[in-house]
Amino acid sequence: MMSAQASIISSSNSGSSNWDKKSVRSCSSNASRSAERVSDNTPLLDKNPSVVDIPSVTDEFSGLPHEDAQILRQQVEVPNLQTSLFTVYKYATRYDRFMIILGFALAIAEGSVKALVPLVFGAVTETFTTYVGNYENGLNSSMIFKNNLTVYEYKEFNNSVYGSQYEYISPDDFQSRVNYLALFFVYLGIAEFVLSYITTFIFIDRGEVIASRIKEQYFAAILRQNIGYFDKLGSGEITNRISSDTILIQEGMSEKLGYITENLSTFVVAFIIGFSFSYKLTLIMMSIAISIGIAFAATSNLMRVYFTRSLDGASAGGSIAEEVLSSIHNVHAFQMQDRLADKYSKFLQISEHWALRAGAAVGFMTGFLWLGVYSDDALGFWQGSVLLAKNEITIGQTITVLAAMVEGTFAISNITPHIRSVTSGLAAVNKIFATIDRTSYIDSFSNEGAALDTVEGEIELKNVRFIYPSRPTVTVLADFSLKIPAGKTVALVGASGSGKSTIIGLLERFYAPLAGEVLIDRHDITRLNVKWLRQQIALVSQEPTLFSCSIYENICHGLIGTKNEFASEIEKRALVVEACKMANAMVFVDALPEGLDTNVGERGFLLSGGQKQRIAIARAIVGDPRILLLDEATSALDTKSEGVVQEALDRASKNRTTIVIAHRLSTIKNADLIVVMRRGEIIEQGTHDELIARKSDYYELVQAQTLDSEQKPIATTDDVTEEIEDEKKMEMTELSQVKTSFTLGRIGTVACKAEIPEIRKYSFLELVNFISDLSAPERRLNIFGALCSVIQGLGYPSLGLFYGKCVEAFSYMPNTYRMRREINIFAGLFFMLASVELLASATALGIYSYTGQKLVRRIRIGTFRRIMRQDIAFFDKDENSTGALTSTLSRDAQAVEGLSGTTFGQLMNSAMILLSSIVLALSVAWKLGLVTTACVPLLIGAGFYRFYILAKFQQDGRKSHLISATYACEAASSIRTVVSLTRENEVLNTYHASLDEQIRLSRRQSNISALWYGVAQTLIFLIMALAFWVGSLFIKTHEYSLFQFYVTFMSVVYGAQAAGIAFSFAPDMGKAYQATANVKALYDQEPEIDTWDADGPGPENVEGNIELKDVCFRYPTRREIPVLRNLNLTIKKGQYVALVGSSGCGKSTTIGLIESFYRPTSGQVMLDGKDISQYSVNRYRSHIAIVSQEPILYSGTIKENIQLGSLCEVSDEKIISVCKQANIHDFIMSLPDGYDTLCGSKGTLLSGGQKQRITIARALIRDPAVLLLDEATSALDNESEKVVQAALDEAAKGRTTIAVAHRLSSIQQADVIYVFEDGKVAESGTHQELLAKKGRYHELVKLQALEANA
Repeated sequence: MMSAQASIISSSNSGSSNWDKKSVRSCSSNASRSAERVSDNTPLLDKNPSVVDIPSVTDEFSGLPHEDAQILRQQVEVPNLQTSLFTVYKYATRYDRFMIILGFALAIAEGSVKALVPLVFGAVTETFTTYVGNYENGLNSSMIFKNNLTVYEYKEFNNSVYGSQYEYISPDDFQSRVNYLALFFVYLGIAEFVLSYITTFIFIDRGEVIASRIKEQYFAAILRQNIGYFDKLGSGEITNRISSDTILIQEGMSEKLGYITENLSTFVVAFIIGFSFSYKLTLIMMSIAISIGIAFAATSNLMRVYFTRSLDGASAGGSIAEEVLSSIHNVHAFQMQDRLADKYSKFLQISEHWALRAGAAVGFMTGFLWLGVYSDDALGFWQGSVLLAKNEITIGQTITVLAAMVEGTFAISNITPHIRSVTSGLAAVNKIFATIDRTSYIDSFSNEGAALDTVEGEIELKNVRFIYPSRPTVTVLADFSLKIPAGKTVALVGASGSGKSTIIGLLERFYAPLAGEVLIDRHDITRLNVKWLRQQIALVSQEPTLFSCSIYENICHGLIGTKNEFASEIEKRALVVEACKMANAMVFVDALPEGLDTNVGERGFLLSGGQKQRIAIARAIVGDPRILLLDEATSALDTKSEGVVQEALDRASKNRTTIVIAHRLSTIKNADLIVVMRRGEIIEQGTHDELIARKSDYYELVQAQTLDSEQKPIATTDDVTEEIEDEKKMEMTELSQVKTSFTLGRIGTVACKAEIPEIRKYSFLELVNFISDLSAPERRLNIFGALCSVIQGLGYPSLGLFYGKCVEAFSYMPNTYRMRREINIFAGLFFMLASVELLASATALGIYSYTGQKLVRRIRIGTFRRIMRQDIAFFDKDENSTGALTSTLSRDAQAVEGLSGTTFGQLMNSAMILLSSIVLALSVAWKLGLVTTACVPLLIGAGFYRFYILAKFQQDGRKSHLISATYACEAASSIRTVVSLTRENEVLNTYHASLDEQIRLSRRQSNISALWYGVAQTLIFLIMALAFWVGSLFIKTHEYSLFQFYVTFMSVVYGAQAAGIAFSFAPDMGKAYQATANVKALYDQEPEIDTWDADGPGPENVEGNIELKDVCFRYPTRREIPVLRNLNLTIKKGQYVALVGSSGCGKSTTIGLIESFYRPTSGQVMLDGKDISQYSVNRYRSHIAIVSQEPILYSGTIKENIQLGSLCEVSDEKIISVCKQANIHDFIMSLPDGYDTLCGSKGTLLSGGQKQRITIARALIRDPAVLLLDEATSALDNESEKVVQAALDEAAKGRTTIAVAHRLSSIQQADVIYVFEDGKVAESGTHQELLAKKGRYHELVKLQALEANA
């Protein structure tokens, strides 16, 4: 029978898991470490393993009726969007548009200034060649006056087009002309400084501003989406879009767009100048530009497609990372690090796969551009010499046209390094704006819909049919009808998955029904305004969500939309205090050093589960809502708190409509109506007494929770009212004296402000060595790429040699034969150089793209693994929130590419250009070489200082970026709570303020960066002026020839200009420098409890004896607050031990110490008589399993989630067996896909009870020696609890079991029960022994006993 059942799920078991390297359990020899994979059913990966891509989405609603499919489709689909470069300016204001237009105009003017250089260059070259030609042709003043023939010939030439070339120029006149023309370089340099500075600042500043608006619009669009949209979208993807994709958009529309515009302007103006001087030569050389343009257009489109697919993979991986990091306790407990890292790596492989193709396209385009640049010189000199020989053009015109065309083509080549940023930005625009433009099916920002004047609270569901958009094959409610009178309390009970929480989701308009109506006060809620509707309803969920701010601010969120929303601070504080008293929260709040102003941490992680739930209850009731929805509102409370809080909720329920979902039936005994549900239908309803009298389904549920405290029959409510009132009064008195030890200390002072630690200062050399070590596997490829860059860098010195020879050849005129012979030779060499540059640059960039993407993937997976390596204390710190760490994974790894890949190639190329040019210049004309070389450090210094400034500001800007990304992630991952509280506007305003702070901080950075960029650009013109002036001195005295001058000039000056392109990457290098420092700091950080340390021994022949001896403990982030105070516990092997007590008394902390999440401040935690700190943590944890209070699942199938509990490959029979023990097998088999059913991000596609039972199965599958149950059955319905508890009791035999429990019915059979109070054991014994003592435990039991409380 088991084998037959196993065959049902065997189809997805084709691979084994990637087990933890540190595990000591032997696995079968055929278990492959690389076989852990995402299921074939996972929609993010293609079923064909040879295809690495995010596949297109198929229509999963095609099998439904058209109207149903349309409703479901509208809740989840995202339209395809066609975007362009100008789409990014959609949210620009009038001022933004003016500034952007001004920026474009100034960029065009700046490009025009650079295009004017050939005019001056041509005029200077003509002056040089004429002067040198006079000397070489023997033309001097004496010949003009003494030889009539010479005068005649000169006049003939003067009457021809060559006349000006052979006019006599005296040395003084020559120097005067050069001085005059050199001043034009100075004037152009001044204009360049002004234009480049203003242009760069405008583009950077407006890019930052508009990118912030896009972030804000995207975040607003996320907040307005219906909940069905989030069922298929992880919050990690949202974080990735905000922290990574919007930065790509910003980079694509900021200074890089200015560079592209400037160079395009240079290209156009250069062509205009060329046509004005010689249309024939310009048309001939234009063929090169046209071929470059065609190649550019073709590869740009390919790059955009490839980058889009690469970003899809990275975003999907971001969701996986966010899931993992938000459940780090669970990851450590089950040693899932390597397996989840491999899962994350699968999506990085997708990103890498397409990024490599994009890199190859960049390499091809760049190589083709260099082919064009050098071919332009070959074609220009060759055809220019032909036209010169035909008397159709002068030398000056030839040089001007040639220089203009080369300048234009060179401008296009300058675009190449920046075009990747623009195409990456455009790729990111598609996803971002598709979400922004998506019309939400249920839009909380919409003003449409009515708002009733008064709300009575009558609720009715009429013939409702409902299917979740994420699970279209399962009908949750078929034809459901229920009427709830105004002011009444109705309880919904039944098995997990019966549709109870669905009803709450429909009332809150999280989803839309397929048929039927949901009415409030006889009004269809689809015709009511969504935000107004939610403001009339207060919701307390089973898993309460708090936000990272103070307790006071969290509770004030419940006032949004009420008459007290804008009340004075004093009035609000009074309301908050009253709500806290009603929710029994003031008991622990008063014990905190900063009271209501204490910060609760991300998602409230600094509070215990019970404390969080009481704050959530206070938040719900502070606004006095007309409708109150309680979805397991007291499930996380201890027995003491539950009684008092339940009484408070009973009071709060008066005069308002209340719907209660409860598994713990003691909480709903006073309900006006109890509705028992099964599989989306009502099977019976009535009051508690009526249903008990019927002795049907409800009666059986009650029996399942009966405590054996006193032997007497089930009574009716009236029998015990007076007794309960007395007990409540006694409980209030005692609770007021309880002090929680799980408090926050001085952390509250930061209230919503993250503390970012200082990153250790690393030298540039240290970071380069670090990157080099990470790139070690590709070292040979990088060396080969460096050789290609060396070859590419030698192009400019070669250009100088060939150029000098060609210009020297012009001085041979009027000897056209000699002139053409020389030029033909060197034109051929130019084309040969172009071919070499094509191969060298394309190969270098292809290699750097490959090695760069390998590095990015290695850093991402390495960073992810090292984050998971850190101990739990690391994650307790504010700066290490899930959002911050997910953002770091996404942003820093990509930024590090600024010191590798394309940028590294450009740096290598620039370095070789400079080195080889200087060497050549000094060897050809050392005096002139010294002068020009002395200017190079100024150019490099300006660029380097800009890089230094950007790196410094990048470190400062990291803090504000981290805060905003963390805030966005927190809100996105808590979207249900945000929209139910109608916090959308408040969240957006806070996010807006955070973005404004970023802009304020970056504006000064942008200003200084633009200033130094302007300086660097101006220096090029000034160096040209100096070079021509100094060169003229040597030419005048004939100390240097034209060849020597132009070799030196072209090599050093133009070479330095080409090398200066590297500093246009200064922003990228600045980000890369800081990102590399961040990554290295993480790599260097070694945790106290290190899961990578395999040196320690492991427990052998584990029996399961646990002992805590004189244990004192304080949380690392709250050293001043003692949590455990000399705790002593002894648990013998095979015992079932229960820990009970009020919230915050140290029960869960004890579990954490046994799991080795923390080390005790003093004392020892012993396993079989040995201190667990002596063991290897992995080997120790391999003998322990835990089921936590909040069930945690991961995206993937049910089967994969269960397999994560085992360290070795498990059989299908084993999986089925543990699922039966956890009472989940029948439910799984009822699903269309069985064990291959997807759980959704964080298990959102399953109910709380279903998730909990799967986590129990996951714990049982590893067959642990010690089983830890932290409220393991709190989310189970009454039908399941008894069966699961029996299974757990059976599973506990032969192993040590430690259970933390608030529901005492689940632990009454325990061998020993320890009652905690103030971090110590107040009393211990069996259930009967403790009842006989009539102490603390007796009081807890009396409050929960259904026989007494019926």
